[in-house]
Amino acid sequence: MAGPAATTPRQQVEMQAGGRYGPALALLASLFFMWGFITVINNTLLPHLKSVFELNYLQTTLIESTWFVGYLVASIPAAKLIERIGYQKALTVGLAVMTLGSLGMILAASLPSYGVTLASLFIVSCGIALLQVAANPYVAVIGSPQTAESRLTLVQAFNTTGDVLAIVFGRYLILARTTAGTSAEGVQLSHAQRMADAQATELPYLIVAIVLAVLTVVIARAKLPALGSATQRANAEERKHLSLWKHRNLILGCGAIFLYVLAEIGVGNLFINFASQPHIANITHEQAAFYLTFVWGGMMVGRFAGAWIMRYFAPEKVLAVFAVGALVSALVATFVPGPTAMYALIAVGLFHSIMFPTIFALAIRGLGPLTEEGSGLLIMSIAGGALVFIQGSVADNFGIQLAFIVTALCEMYVLYYALWGSKVTNPA
Repeated sequence: MAGPAATTPRQQVEMQAGGRYGPALALLASLFFMWGFITVINNTLLPHLKSVFELNYLQTTLIESTWFVGYLVASIPAAKLIERIGYQKALTVGLAVMTLGSLGMILAASLPSYGVTLASLFIVSCGIALLQVAANPYVAVIGSPQTAESRLTLVQAFNTTGDVLAIVFGRYLILARTTAGTSAEGVQLSHAQRMADAQATELPYLIVAIVLAVLTVVIARAKLPALGSATQRANAEERKHLSLWKHRNLILGCGAIFLYVLAEIGVGNLFINFASQPHIANITHEQAAFYLTFVWGGMMVGRFAGAWIMRYFAPEKVLAVFAVGALVSALVATFVPGPTAMYALIAVGLFHSIMFPTIFALAIRGLGPLTEEGSGLLIMSIAGGALVFIQGSVADNFGIQLAFIVTALCEMYVLYYALWGSKVTNPA
């Protein structure tokens, strides 16, 4: 740490950027905000599309599955694109792709077309995947390595803020402006009403497209710190005898991320329809969207609280406690009728708060030169959200309340990972 020999190319770039990365970090935080916002607006979009296209729960959740397939398809091409054109240009391309997809959503609403809707959401998700792959390591490298975790936590807070505001945005600009959104669950709409409701997404996605287009121009023209070779992976000779597969905490961690995302997406996507059921809370979709803000608000509060708690307790123990809380809450939501079930599902959001960052951190412990490759594998595991159609199928066949048994099973695996799977191996 004291002599020149300890200074790597990465550290040289960080020191050059030190003290000057504040504006760049603020700009990057806006990207985290936007992809959180656009991802969670799906929670209000899906019940809307269910009514417009008269979909069952399986067809509705397949929309979200298409979204997460984008992560699986785009992650590796995104990494290769970054390697070819650099981080700043990759961020610009990602925003441009998201803008194109948002414009496609306006076309889908004007037709209206279920197919164009799927294609447009897939395009948006591919753009977000590119931003995720580019922005996370960029945030980690533009400042001091001693504060890398706090920087990532800060921008993740902006991501969660986008989540909360997306529900408010969707509630007032989509659900409150539609017949289905302001009617009781199960009310049959006429063809004319459904076609009128379909157009409710034109204005919201026009606003989103304009904001994304402006951000694209701003990022393209911004003077972001050049990283050069600072983010290159460890050379092949150094990694020749190393293997990711010898790190149990990473491999099992990929499974934990995969199932956690499935649980989180299932709660967010089905919450509005769930809370609107006569035997649960018997409220309209618009009113249910209000309660959905507490799911994401709980995640935001829990993230800050969890960061403080983990200063005093081991992260795997904190993860275990939160996993038990999520498991119990999911079981109450599955088997207890009335508003209690809705409040239990809100509590699941609170207990989910620390899971993604904590699992991620535990999974990359002890990887050394393989840390970047392991991180890429974990990001690809976000595609677990694509399996949410399984929960939709359970809802169709056994009722929407019993569908949350899928959530409970996911929480059980996270608990297993916290207690046993996260232990670091020492490969030879």
